[in-house]
Amino acid sequence: MDVGGTSVRAGVVDEQGTLLDTARVGTPSGEAALEDAIAGVIEDLRNRHEAAAVGLAVAGFVATDRRSVMFAPHLPWRAAPVADRIAKRVGLPVTLEHDANAAAVGEHRFGAARGAGVAVLVAVGTGIGAGLLLDGTIYRGAHGVAPELGHLTVVPGGRACPCGKYGCWERYCSGTALAATAVEMLARHPGRSTVLRRETHGDPGSVTGRRVAGAARDGDPVALRAMGELAKWLGEGLALVADVFDPEVIVIAGGVSESAPLFLDEAREHYTGMITGAGHRPLARIRTAQLGVDAAIVGAAAVAMEEAAAETQVGVIG
Repeated sequence: MDVGGTSVRAGVVDEQGTLLDTARVGTPSGEAALEDAIAGVIEDLRNRHEAAAVGLAVAGFVATDRRSVMFAPHLPWRAAPVADRIAKRVGLPVTLEHDANAAAVGEHRFGAARGAGVAVLVAVGTGIGAGLLLDGTIYRGAHGVAPELGHLTVVPGGRACPCGKYGCWERYCSGTALAATAVEMLARHPGRSTVLRRETHGDPGSVTGRRVAGAARDGDPVALRAMGELAKWLGEGLALVADVFDPEVIVIAGGVSESAPLFLDEAREHYTGMITGAGHRPLARIRTAQLGVDAAIVGAAAVAMEEAAAETQVGVIG
């Protein structure tokens, strides 16, 4: 299961990483209601499939033992023993995983990072999530919260971030950032008629990353420049990541990756130009996620399979 701030998405996944069935509900705001929704989706899928274990991919800080959620900005859990609560309700072993880690596992086992010794997944969506695999194993850090790449400072004193800092990478490279950049550009050229301005009726609050991407596909000059800014910051951020981790593969995932043809080649150019020792070292392959929006579901299932170590598994709810 992929438990996010707006929806709970679930799927039954077999040992080959094939998604056999799916279910989805909105994310309730209360803790008890959320756990009711998760248990309900699990039971719904179990009515149609045999399952051996449950993997929960969560958009939040997961404890190192993967039994509790320490904090989740868009979910009600705080120091909550979620795995044990859900396991007690559904009668199956439950394993928690950070959603970006789960997506990284999914892409490593079955997708764009398959077989890589060192791989980084960067999920570019509303913000930036990230997962790091070393020799095929997720690196979690000392307290289970690594790597928070989206909150690397790239512009000292720059845009305010909900994390409390200023100038974080995700404030310049995300769906939210794309919209903010486009709004700034529209404000600098108030008299210019563009596809984006007409679509949003001049209302900055209605500008979204998805709308900017759509306008860029239609050739809107402001949207294309905003995409160019996103490409620049993606490339420069990936150069920082590569300088630290020296990965074989970097996988770009998340909702913004669906618009990769608009920015990824340019981002690669910025990455190549900014990395330390450019021209004198091997460069990571930069790929888009093969599993798309299902990467976290498939990865959560893979983690649950490994934890359960059940020889007779038919399917796992991820």
